[in-house]
Amino acid sequence: MAGGLYGNLQALRAAEAMAQAEPGARLVLNGDFHWFDADPDWFAAVEDAARRHLRLRGNVETEIARGVTPETGCGCAYPDDVDEAVVVRSNAIIARLAETIASDAATRQALAALPMHLVAQVGRARVAVVHGDADSLAGWRFSRAALDDPRQTPWRARVRAEGRIDMFASTHTGAPALRLFGAGEGAWAVANNGAAGLPNAVGHQCGIVTRIGVKPRRPALYGALCGGVFIDALPLIYDHAAFLDAFDACWPAASPAALAYRRRIVEGPDDTIARAAPAGA
Repeated sequence: MAGGLYGNLQALRAAEAMAQAEPGARLVLNGDFHWFDADPDWFAAVEDAARRHLRLRGNVETEIARGVTPETGCGCAYPDDVDEAVVVRSNAIIARLAETIASDAATRQALAALPMHLVAQVGRARVAVVHGDADSLAGWRFSRAALDDPRQTPWRARVRAEGRIDMFASTHTGAPALRLFGAGEGAWAVANNGAAGLPNAVGHQCGIVTRIGVKPRRPALYGALCGGVFIDALPLIYDHAAFLDAFDACWPAASPAALAYRRRIVEGPDDTIARAAPAGA
């Protein structure tokens, strides 16, 4: 699962290469494969490459598919503790991205028609792939904070039982997390890859993808064995310099995306891989 590519064409190509190296593997882009690519040629290149794979629509694809309206926003459904400046910048980014394809009705229709989830069988495990959480396209209940909140236990138990799911794979929140629940035959998991197209920890200029398989793949940043199936968070190493050049050409200094993301692209966020890993990983 390569959720949150955010228009990083170099990361998408790297994810394709990883999938092609494993016979029978399928690459799933579980939303927000567009974001920074607010240039017609850049957007077209990402869209052409993304169409070769299983795709879910994230909040980004959902919003730009609607076209440009006075109400155009990012659809991020940020938690209440997120600074208003973050919301304003995100809305400005999505408005420019939507304008990029405003006249391309065919692409907007194709994005609007994408599913919001899929279910796959991997070994003995029934895996639900979503963008946000099990209830909402832009939900945050698979964020690290929510996964570590015992008050969310009843909700997690309910959505797991209703879907008869052994694993959820999500993205959307921009911060990775892998958590295991239960024990023995009743164990299940939630794997949030954070972002495939952005650094996820300080000092790491790579994205993260979630790989789920009957055999492990190494090296992994962290992982777990659940129900006879391996869940591995793999580093997605892409041409960072090429991505930064494309970003800077489209989003110069003082632009909304530069103010919101350039420091993370260059330095990584104020986070560590250890915080994403499950206990005992």
